Amino acid sequence: MPGHDAVVALLDLSHPLTTGMPVHPGDPEVRAVPAATLERDGCNVLAVGLGSHTGTHLDAPFHVHADGARLDELPLELLTGPAVVVDVQGCAPGSAIGWEHLAPHAGRLRPGVVVLLHTGWSARWGEPRYFADHPWLTTDAARRIVAAGVRVLGVDTASPDPAGSLDVHRVVLGAGGVIVENLTGLARLATLPDPHVGFFPLPLAGADGAPVRALAWPGTPAAGQVDMP
Repeated sequence: MPGHDAVVALLDLSHPLTTGMPVHPGDPEVRAVPAATLERDGCNVLAVGLGSHTGTHLDAPFHVHADGARLDELPLELLTGPAVVVDVQGCAPGSAIGWEHLAPHAGRLRPGVVVLLHTGWSARWGEPRYFADHPWLTTDAARRIVAAGVRVLGVDTASPDPAGSLDVHRVVLGAGGVIVENLTGLARLATLPDPHVGFFPLPLAGADGAPVRALAWPGTPAAGQVDMP
């Protein structure tokens, strides 16, 4: 734990939101343009248009389940916790991430932890293949994660499912969990002792998901000051 006067450095694991940024095929394009300016109006105001699954974002259960919790119904405590980072950078494009990849971490899987799959695929952000050819998690592995009590799964890819499938979504979100997609910079978590993560979306009423500011820090910042990125 940091001392009372310690400064806790936060790592940002999010892609910036910008006009023209990559979006999943078929999703709304991002548009962020000035609605007011200092020169004309005396203040700056930005007009923003985007989809609920833009950039680094969180999927709420309502995304794939009609009776699932909406974004603003999720307990905030669910959205933060100690990270279990599973290094699967050796997986080939389009290949499956099975239970054999997660089994070495099985003793750490429990309620309250956040499982992060570090594929290294975020390095391809902006490439046409990013949304179609990423490694993906098997449904069996997803069921085992959920059975261990885990309710938060994060990936540095467009989805934990292969293109055209939502099977892992249905397993994790069906258990009342959430999925965070399009994370970046997961390699930096290796520099943190006891890494913790948090995912902070806007409280959009009734939403199926939203972009998040995904942050990581050593241990917990509660006892000290926070040095924002």
